[in-house]
Parts: sequence; C-alpha cells; structure tokens
Amino acid sequence: MPTDTATWRLRDRVDLPTGTIAVDVLGADRPGTPVVLTHGTPSWSYLWRRVAPTLATDRPVHVWDLPTYGDSTGAHPSVANHARTLDALVAHWELEAPVLVGHDIGAATVLRAHLVHGTPTSGLVVADAAVLPPWVTDGTQHVQDHLATYRRMPPYLFQAMVTAHFRTTVAGTLTDDVERAYLDRFAGPGGQQRYLDQVAGFTEDDTRDVVARLAEITVPVDVVWGAEDAWIPPSAADALRDAIPGARLHVVPAAGHFLTEDAPEAFLDVLAEVLP
Repeated sequence: MPTDTATWRLRDRVDLPTGTIAVDVLGADRPGTPVVLTHGTPSWSYLWRRVAPTLATDRPVHVWDLPTYGDSTGAHPSVANHARTLDALVAHWELEAPVLVGHDIGAATVLRAHLVHGTPTSGLVVADAAVLPPWVTDGTQHVQDHLATYRRMPPYLFQAMVTAHFRTTVAGTLTDDVERAYLDRFAGPGGQQRYLDQVAGFTEDDTRDVVARLAEITVPVDVVWGAEDAWIPPSAADALRDAIPGARLHVVPAAGHFLTEDAPEAFLDVLAEVLP
C-alpha cells in the first residue's frame, strides 16, 4: 500500500452493520504476532503511516478507519459502535490473539472491544487514552451543547476554529501537507457535518462500564503517553496505569497528544520493547 504522506490510503473495504470500513494489512506474510492499530479523533489511519510500515517488517499489521473517519462510512459514530466494529474486524481477519493498539478514543475502543465483546488479544497498548473521566473536554462539551449553532457556522469560520484546535495535538508543528491530510477531512459543509456528527457521539457512557472492569484485564497492558499532551494530562496516564493490574507506563518526551507525529521513532522503540 502507499505509505508516504501524500498517498496514504487503505486499499480494502469490509461491509459491516456499522458501516463500510476501510481496511488494509501490511506484512501479511510475516511470522510475528499480528498487531491491529486503531486511531482516535480527530484523525484517521494516516496517524500510523510512520509506524505501521516499520512494524510490518516482522509481523502482520492491520490498519483501519473508524466508521465515518478517513475513508470509512457509517452513521452515529461512537466508542460503542467503534468497539463493535473492531470486534467484527478481528473475526473477519480470523485473528486468534492479536496485540490491540489504540490511541485516544481508539484506546477506549480496544479496551471496550476486549472487555465488553470479548475480542481476543495477547496484549493491549493504549496511547494518550480517552478512557478515564473526564475525557470529554470542556471545549467538546461546549460544542455538544451548541451543535445547532456550530452546524450553522460559516464553513470558513468553522475551519479556522478546527485548525486552531487541531494544532494543539502536537508539541511541535506539523508541515502544511500533513496538516492538510488531517484537516481536509473536515473541509466544506460536508466535512463540517462529519466533524460535528463525530463530536455528537462522544459520551462517557461508552466508557463507564469499561472503567469499572479494568481490574479484570489479565493480558499485558502498556500505557504510552506524550509528556506534553495538552488534551489529556499525563496524570491520567498514571491513573490508568494504576487501575490495570500489572500495567506498565511509558512516557514519551517532547511529544503531545498525537505522539506518532511528534515522536514516531520513540513510539516504535516502546513497541519494540513490549510486543511479543
């Protein structure tokens, strides 16, 4: 598959009750334990473009776009629907015990898939995880409380707001082409609708039962966090580590919420250490 900044795309599609899901696999013939990479918000599988090809040198790496994100379609995006989708994909791929890696609400997705749906896994890696409350931030809550107003906002103003918000995902800066790869998904009236539909689906109801069951996890869990995460503070990493028996914490220096943008090599170093 194309893996550079300009041409990253997932080649295959899987039709599921939650939508038509864009998927791909790198290193399909490699012998190592498979890995499934699940992105969060406001991103898509592009988040993994500097991680997946390296991982795929010795193991199969499955990537996908959450429903309504990237090139996937669907309706009513939510952590609950994303977890159902992931469970169905693992079954579709006939994976017996992959390592599930999730970022942001993708972390909530992999935890919910495992704990609620029984998705099999040999290990969990959760990065900058939107799991412990309050992960619906004040800014997101404001948008949810005024959705009708934001839907009527002129697209150029809406795009300026989203751009300013998006730039806080990293500790450094993004090149113009990388920024466009993310923000073009939310351009124009259609992109504005997509963004707001996604925000409307954020609810801590979808993680409350997950949090209550974290102590039930018996597989290895690694919590990874950007030291300069401006969206979810590193204190949440400590709390999540403490809530999961035997979980290990890895803090990535000079990295923000999108740690694979700020420090992909450091993230790969963590994965090299923890993956079976």
